[in-house]
This record gives sequence, C-alpha cells and structure tokens, in this order.
Amino acid sequence: MTADFIENRTFDEIQTGQSAELQRTLTRDDVALFGKVSGDLNPTHMDMAYALESGAKGVVGHSLWATSLISSLLANVLPGPGTTYRSQSSNFHRSVELGDTLTARIRVRERRDDRVVVFDCEVRNQSGQPVMDGVAEVVAPAERIRVRRLETPDVSVHRHDSFGLLFDAVTALEPVPTAVVHPVDQVSLQGAMEAAAANFIRPILVGPTARIRAIADAFAIDLGGTEMIDVAHSHAAAERAVALIREGRAEILMKGSLHTDEVLSAVLDKVNGIRTARRISHVFVMDVPTYPKLLLVSDAAVNIAPDLEAKADICQNAIDLARTLGVTLPKVAILSAVETIRPKIQSTLDAAALCKMADRGQIQGGLVDGPLAMDNAINPEAARIKKIDSAVAGVADVLIVPDLESGNILAKQLIFLANAEAAGVVLGARVPIVLTSRADSVRTRRASAAVAVLHAHALRQGLTPKDLPKELVKGS
Repeated sequence: MTADFIENRTFDEIQTGQSAELQRTLTRDDVALFGKVSGDLNPTHMDMAYALESGAKGVVGHSLWATSLISSLLANVLPGPGTTYRSQSSNFHRSVELGDTLTARIRVRERRDDRVVVFDCEVRNQSGQPVMDGVAEVVAPAERIRVRRLETPDVSVHRHDSFGLLFDAVTALEPVPTAVVHPVDQVSLQGAMEAAAANFIRPILVGPTARIRAIADAFAIDLGGTEMIDVAHSHAAAERAVALIREGRAEILMKGSLHTDEVLSAVLDKVNGIRTARRISHVFVMDVPTYPKLLLVSDAAVNIAPDLEAKADICQNAIDLARTLGVTLPKVAILSAVETIRPKIQSTLDAAALCKMADRGQIQGGLVDGPLAMDNAINPEAARIKKIDSAVAGVADVLIVPDLESGNILAKQLIFLANAEAAGVVLGARVPIVLTSRADSVRTRRASAAVAVLHAHALRQGLTPKDLPKELVKGS
C-alpha cells in the first residue's frame, strides 16, 4: 500500500502468522461522528456531566469504535480491497477515553477452504492495556486488486457549547421578572415557560388570557401559577407590558407573537415609553460552530441605515453586552468591503471616525478597529496575509455592520449556511428587550432570555457583575 494506492493480498499470498497494525487517537469529533452514524447516543458518550456523575473521567468512546479499527485493517491492508467480512467476535476489557491512542493489530491464525482466513484481533491503548480482543473471519480476494486511494470528504462536526455555558451562568442568578408580550403561539409561550421552569425568569404574561390558556392546553404547556394580565389585542399588550417596566414590576421585556414594530412603537413612545438618551439597537449573540467563542453582530434588526452618531451607540451597546457575557475588553471590528479608508465608501469613513471616537473616550470599554473586511475580522491568517497589524483583526468578539441589510444577510448566512445558533436582544432602552423572530426555535428564545437575564443583572450592578463567567467559549 502506497500513499496514492491501496493494494490487497490474495488468498494464495496470505500465510499464517502475517500481521498488520494501525494507530488512531480518539477525538471528540470521532465520538460525535460515530454516535451520529450509528445512532448510539448513550449519554456516557455525549454528555460530559452525565459521564462524570457515572464515575468516568469524562465522555468515553463507543466500544465498537475500537472494533471499527480492526475492520479498517481488514478492508485496507490485510487482505485489503475485495475482502468480504463473514464474522467478528469481540471482547471488551476497558473503556476508551478522549485522547487515548489505540493500536489495532490483526494476525493470521489459519487459512481454510473457500478462501476463508481467520484472524486474531486485538486493540491496546497507549499504556499497553487491552481494550478489545476477538476473532475475525473473512473471505480473502482471489485476484490482485490495486486501486487509487480515494480522497475522503472533509467532515465538520457542528457542536454548540456556548449557549450551554450561557444557561449554566444564568442558573446561579436570581430569576428576573419579565413582561412577555402577547405569547399566543406555541413557540413564544413555550419558550417563556421553559425559561421560567429553568428559573431564568419570572414571567408575567400580557395578552388575551383566553387565547394564552388555549395554546397552553393545546400543547400541554404548564402555566402553573404564572401571573397573567388580560388585554384584548397585541397593541394593548405591548403598551401594558411597557407600563410594567415603568412601574418597576418587570426588568425584561420579551416579545411574543406580534410584529416587532408593535413592540418598538410602545418602547419608543415619547410619553409612555422606556427610551433613554442612547439609540436602541439589536445585537445577535451567535454560537457559530466554526468560531471559538461567542460572536456578536449588530445591528441587523432595528436601525436601517444608521449614521455615525447611531453607529457610536450601536458600538457602545454591543460592547456593554459583550462585557456582560464576560469579555473583559471586547474586540470590536467595524466591517466594510475593504480594510482601507476609501472616500467613496461611506462605511470606511464611519469606521475611521468610530475608531477615533474610541480613542477619545466617546466609545468606552472595548478595542475598536476598522474598517475591516469580514475575512480579516474573524480569520487570523487572512489578517496576517494582508499585513494588518491590529489587536482586533482575526479575533473579533463584535462585528459592527454598515447597515441593517448587510447585517441581516450576514446573520442569516451564519445561521443557514454555517449552522449557527443566534440569540437576540435589544439594548439602549431602560431594560433589555428579547426581540426574537416568530420563526425562532424554543431553544433560541431560551438563549435570548438567558442573555437578557445576564444583562439585567449587569444593569443592577453597574455593568460589572461579580458572578458572571470570565468568558464564554466553546469547550475543547
């Protein structure tokens, strides 16, 4: 067998005592892929907390993964291409832990009629301890086969860990009273009640109570003793929920099944709203499987074509939220199509001005750099190739987009092409606003609630909460 070709051994060429071996190190991706393909989702393989409670040092590999190494040897090395499996017996002696390097060996025990070859099989770990042994019977090929080694496709394991860390962080905090506006569909009501069951929030359901109860009955959603305020329609629900904020009865506003404009109209009302001197803006908190930490994108939902003053507030809101999530000094990339200042591209001029505003203290709490193109904002190699000397380039925590259209496109590309999960929250009002889409999943709504709860506690403590995690990053 060469690097480019795989060759077999015919039955006539195989002799008693011949052997072959290979080595493989077990990774998390191996465990995830084996579980996905086999359907074996035993929590000892998939759930770190469960595995630790069961007495293991961490998640363990599937026992049959060791046997699959034997199959690989038989199929690729000895006898190789053209081999047909007849039987395999396996005895398992110890579990395989992440990082274990296994050596699989096969040795010809005997040859039989009809080209049957019997192999003794064993797999040992890096300490020489037996993991598996057994006997394999195969039908060896009669003719020599030499085939070009096929390039296997790259496989990406999409693992979402950061939202799990969000949920863990919120669990230790006091639930926050939350006005839930018009939760008259399954997803919005279930998302709010799941967040309540997890002790994230203490919901106050504002809307037509008959419709809310009907949805709860139809989908077996337990409302328990949840407080409800009966109003006739969505506009009235938005106004009453905002009034609860003004009265101090709620510290988070959560959108249910109604249009975003209805909620924001009540929030921004000059007489009865909850606006502040700062421009409100939306922040996507994104768990992108291919990025090593949470990624914040703003503004992709509220400000259509923000001017420089609005962009300064958008930056500050995003920095405040990043600090809430434990990033001590958020790295903020101001996005454009290019990384140089071009007078004909307004976003590059705005980026330059925002950087100077940060230098002069008009934007505080983060490192701001731009203009940066998307590649050199999140990819260190792209930044290196383009010789960009920046503490932000390649490692951004926050992406500030030029306008709503580009931000919305970017966020949805990450969701639908990169399998990202996205929580959403609006900042700049008196309280955080959970502004999810009616199409969002219950998990996404729960994550949005978690972000809002963290920020509500941060507001209580002047944006320097003591009990929040230092930084929310994916597990290795």
